[in-house]
Amino acid sequence: MASGESTSDGTGLIAGDPWLEPYRARLVDRNEHFQWMLATLPGGDLLGSASLGHRYFGLNRGVRDGEAGVWYREWAPGALALSLVGDFNGWVRGANPLVRDEWGVWSTFLPDATYAGRLVHGSRVKVNVATATGASDRIPAYIRRSVQDPDTNAFSGQYWEPPEPYAWQNAAPIVRGGLKIYEAHVGMAQEEGKVGAFREFTDKTLPRIAEVGYNAIQLMAIMEHPYYGSFGYLVSNFFAVSSRFGTPEELKELIDTAHGMGLKVIMDIVHSHSVKNTEEGLNRFDGTDHQYFHVGGRGQHTAWDSMLFDYGKPEVIRFLLSNVRYWLEEFHFDGLRFDGVTSMMYLDHGLGRSFTSYDDYFGENVDEDAVGYLKLANELAHKLNPEAVTIAEDVSGMAGACRPVEEGGLGFDYRLSMGVPDFWIKLLKERKDEDWPLAELYSTLLNRRPNEKHIGYAESHDQALVGDKTIAFWLMDKQMYSSMSKFAHDPVIDRGIALHKMIRLITFALAGEAYLNFIGNEFGHPEWVDFPRPDNGFSHHYARRQWSLIEQPHLRYHQLRDFDRAMLALDPLFGLLTDPLIEQLALHEDSRQLVFRRGPLVFAFNFHVTQSYVGLRIPVPEQTDYRVILDTDAEEFGGHGLLAAPQNYPWQDVPMYGQAQSLQIYLPARSAQVLAPKRFG
Repeated sequence: MASGESTSDGTGLIAGDPWLEPYRARLVDRNEHFQWMLATLPGGDLLGSASLGHRYFGLNRGVRDGEAGVWYREWAPGALALSLVGDFNGWVRGANPLVRDEWGVWSTFLPDATYAGRLVHGSRVKVNVATATGASDRIPAYIRRSVQDPDTNAFSGQYWEPPEPYAWQNAAPIVRGGLKIYEAHVGMAQEEGKVGAFREFTDKTLPRIAEVGYNAIQLMAIMEHPYYGSFGYLVSNFFAVSSRFGTPEELKELIDTAHGMGLKVIMDIVHSHSVKNTEEGLNRFDGTDHQYFHVGGRGQHTAWDSMLFDYGKPEVIRFLLSNVRYWLEEFHFDGLRFDGVTSMMYLDHGLGRSFTSYDDYFGENVDEDAVGYLKLANELAHKLNPEAVTIAEDVSGMAGACRPVEEGGLGFDYRLSMGVPDFWIKLLKERKDEDWPLAELYSTLLNRRPNEKHIGYAESHDQALVGDKTIAFWLMDKQMYSSMSKFAHDPVIDRGIALHKMIRLITFALAGEAYLNFIGNEFGHPEWVDFPRPDNGFSHHYARRQWSLIEQPHLRYHQLRDFDRAMLALDPLFGLLTDPLIEQLALHEDSRQLVFRRGPLVFAFNFHVTQSYVGLRIPVPEQTDYRVILDTDAEEFGGHGLLAAPQNYPWQDVPMYGQAQSLQIYLPARSAQVLAPKRFG
């Protein structure tokens, strides 16, 4: 059987990975469980009512007995009584009671004849839920907008039904080549000390992203979350756009504008857990601890202080699948980055686990309901949009995570190469660069499952959070405050800028089939990310991006940004990220040299602190002259400009390290060069 060939029993993965053969029976069991979960969906159809809960539950226009109006429906099997309250009825509890059916679904109908002028677009609403322990006003589970009162800080739902739907102008772009993803947070994307807005991001930030050469944006913190400092990962209202950034229509405008610039827009979707809050979120909505979540201790993530979904419940599956469909269809998102996939798949959430054996992927610690849900979600996303991109935040290396469901995989398109940034930070913390182990570095950047696509990155938001530092700050620290001027000569800054470019280039070239950068890190944004909280006096100083740094011609930040642009251009010009051919050509720990090829390009790195090499012989794969197309030491990128440009290296009929030909090059200390065969012009 050829690699990648599918079978109906979910064991097709074995063809591409023979190490899975001992787990054939487990793969069959996993597939049968998935098929059972699929069959138990309403109608057994992913595109049917199983993923259309948002059009049934919550507040939706409809008809009853020929009369138009608004239906409100809520699943709350453990509740004793429900009553819709809000501006429309003067917040009188009991004025609009709901009726329960045999499945625990409550409903009421508000006819236009009575409520057309009272329940209007923007009306604040809640539902009063009576339980065995008392009654309280809650935000409807499927609410599409939730807003915070500036005086009381309390959240309320809003009936959101704009009189005119948003008029989309631009089709989603078709990205050719590798994904180059710009991870961004709308609230901290501006320089002012405040929470940024969708409109500001659209007007100011999108052009910066497109101009540098990224072709996708990954937006964080879109789903409503009561605590701003959670970075958006403690969600309360899963169908609501975070109102602190603007309206749903302003988010649509952002996405539409991005599409017009050739940018795909990927959303961070949080289905791994939910905020514990009872006033804003789903916790104890019907009075029980097990409506949406696992009962007792299993329903609580102690490390994250949050609630854990029970993926074995059809109603929960319907809620989450409808959420996937809602964001993809309503907002035209081009993909979803699933947060906390490792936490979802393992009963111990992967905490403290090293994942050194295939047993870890099939043992008693695996939550097969969660695995089945992830398969369903990926199948749904790709049925809705064959071009949709799904990304797993998984550190475990689950076998088949990025292989098709019909093979027995989970169906993701990409997995984040989470071990790479961890490795970089460990190196920066513990070892001088003259002691970096090049063989270990090379193998770490390539340490990923074959036949599965990965997103390489040197740092994301995780490495930039308070308590850690960005790579730029690890390299240059306090000298960034005083010595980033082009007219200053600081060896710490020179070293930092040189290594910043080399770290990014080698990660870009080796670590995956796509690349990700966190907002501002491309130009070496100083310091860390810290959201307003009591410990910092509720300051926004570290929850912003200092774009003005790259607009100052006497500072060196714009040179790092310019290098990022030149580096990203290697992909559309040479198909770099999608080329599977990677080959080590030379590696010398003693003289600090690493040479490899990816596709047609040759990458030559000199990690030596002081030693430049004149006439350095390196093997190359083709009998042709090579030219330098990118030099990290170029003056325009903040380097010393020791290599004259343009530079061409003639090939020599001198065999070396298994190659029939070689070059002699000049490679300055702490620099790297990218060489292209002459045929590329």
